[in-house]
Parts: sequence; structure tokens; C-alpha cells
Amino acid sequence: MTSRHNQVKKTVAALGMVAGAMAFGATTSDAADPIKIGTFLSVTGPASFLGDPELKTLELYIEELNANGGVLGRQVELIQYDVGVDSKKAITAVKRLVSQDEVDVIVGGSTSGATMAVIPIVEKSQVPFISLAGAVAIVEPVKKWTFKTPHTDKMACGKIFEDLQARGLNDIAMISGTGGFGKSMKGQCEKLAPAYKINIKASESYGPKDTDMTAQLTKIKGIDGVQAVVNAGFGQGPAIVTKNYRQLGMTAPLYQSHGVASKKYIDLAGEAAEGVRLPAAALLVADMLPDSDPQKAVVQTYTKAYSEAYGGSVSTFGGHAYDGLQIAVAAITRAGSTDKAAVRDEIEKTSGYIGTGGVVNMTPEDHLGLDLSAFKMLEIKNGNWSIVK
Repeated sequence: MTSRHNQVKKTVAALGMVAGAMAFGATTSDAADPIKIGTFLSVTGPASFLGDPELKTLELYIEELNANGGVLGRQVELIQYDVGVDSKKAITAVKRLVSQDEVDVIVGGSTSGATMAVIPIVEKSQVPFISLAGAVAIVEPVKKWTFKTPHTDKMACGKIFEDLQARGLNDIAMISGTGGFGKSMKGQCEKLAPAYKINIKASESYGPKDTDMTAQLTKIKGIDGVQAVVNAGFGQGPAIVTKNYRQLGMTAPLYQSHGVASKKYIDLAGEAAEGVRLPAAALLVADMLPDSDPQKAVVQTYTKAYSEAYGGSVSTFGGHAYDGLQIAVAAITRAGSTDKAAVRDEIEKTSGYIGTGGVVNMTPEDHLGLDLSAFKMLEIKNGNWSIVK
């Protein structure tokens, strides 16, 4: 943890305790109550690679907002609960955010499992909720009070299949995590495959605690005609798959999901990651974008601010939190108040927002607002990202 991170007032509350609030400079002389933004994130545990940059991003930009006078002349207060990867803790946290903390909007939910678990609560409570998780089921079908910023698993399948088509590869195998995201992406790929003329010849899976996927990959290796392998998963599992893949001498192209779109995946997989392809946001290749790309200035500015505050590389996951916060703040500003129904309506009207994940155009029928053009197909070369031309 950097010294800057220590200096930022924050709450990383255990669920057995009442969460404190971060006021970032608010004083007792403030004329108006603060605007309360609630969040529940996987700050610790196996999904901390998601929650840690998300929390840091929210802290960084809320501090900046307050330094510049807040929103609607009011300070912004972040109330945060660390739920790890426990959906039950997520439910407890969101109930607390809604009923006890009385937040105005929720920006959070690092994992698909945690997000799906709390949707019934936010829908019943009628609190605007912007999720930071990937599963398409979060927004399809549309739920009135629920939105999201990350590209969906369905989009990831589509982007991967486009690339497979371009390479003349049609016969594939899949290996998937058994968690919420892995199951969801596997299902979405199976549904989309016929439209792209992709034939899934085999499908294997691994659990969140598995440390060796050699047996599953050996089965795939023994199947004739497999031209590529797609791994639907996130966390350490895909890195293990990648290492085992190379150890077995498998040479067919290996694709990962956007769920590993951070430098941590490359670090964990090491040299075995060379040549792996995955769809990801432009944030990872900010300096490689042409000057004509409308996202370039946004992702470069975010990268600079985050790196200066915390050091290290940025991840798309922190970028999702940035987009969620900006969309929420813009909606509150347009609404001119924190009236929940008005803010919800303004989130739904988000149009032309240029973020780290793409250009967002939401509608009553689309609570994500991104299409496949928001994804870049990346390939790992010499231990770093490169854009597939």
C-alpha cells in the first residue's frame, strides 16, 4: 500500500462492524448533508485484484471531487464494505448500505456472483445501482434500478469469435471456471457459437481452489481437430491454465477472457502467457491508441493519475470503477438532486460518455451502453500488451 493510499481517508469495514464513512475534508460547518455513495467490493481475498484497484479509484476521484467543491455544492462521502468473494456478505453489506447508511447510489460489486445476489435488494429498495461485474445476466434482461460498466461475457465471446473467424479457426475447445463468471461466459459462448460458425468440440471446467488443470487440458489435447482453446474465467485459475497449457506442449492459440485484463495475469503466468489473446478495454494500451481515438485522452489521464497516486500498472477493473463513479456523478448533477428516481432516470439517459471502457450510450433497453467496438483484441508479446491489427 502506498503512502498516498495511507493518506486518503477510507473505510474498509469488516462486516461484523459498522462501516465508517470517508468525508474527505467535510467539516461540521457544511450547510448540506453529504452525498452518500455506497460500495461493496472484493478488497481482500482471491478477487482482490478486482476490488483493490476499484476501491483505490473511488477514493482517488472522490477526494478530487471534494477538493474541487464536491457535487451540487455538497461533499461526497464513500461508505465501503469489503465482502471478499462471499455473496452472503454482499447481501448483508447492501442491506446495510440501503437501510442503515441510507446511501444515494451504489457503485460496486466486484464479482458477478455478489452482484446477482444483491440485485433483488436494490430493485426492491429502489436505489440506483451501477455494478462493476462482468456477467451479461446483470443487465439482460433489463432491471429498472441496475446498471453496469464492464463489458459483458457475451461481448467477450463475440470478440473472440470474430478473431477466430479472421484467423480461419472454427473448431475450438473451452475450459471454464465454475464460479459465476466462468459459468455465465461458458453459457454465452455456447449460445453465440452457431452464429459465428464456431464448433465447440470439448468443454472442461475447474474449481476456484484447483491448483493444476493438467488433467482437463490433457483431455482437450487428445481431441483431434481442436484449432484453439478459449478459457472462460478470472483470478488465478487462468494463469494456472496458461502455465499447464505450455507445460503440455499445446500449440493451438489460447484465448482468455477480459476477466484477466490486468498486468497481474501476465506476472502470474510468466513466459507461458506469450501469444495469448484476449479482449480488453483500451485502458491497457492507452499510449498505443491513435491520436484520433476519442478514448485516448481519457485513458491516458486516468493512467497518469492512478499511477502517480498508487504506483504500478492500471487495470481495467479500476477503470470500471472510474466509469461507474463518473456516470453516477454526472446523473446526480443533471438531476440537480439526489432524488433516487431522478438519478436513476439520468443514469439511463447517459449518452456519449467517453470512459475507460468505451463510449457509453444507455437506453431503457440497454443498461450497459457498449458494443463490440469498445473492445480491443490484445495479444501478449514480450511480457506486455499489444493490439492485434
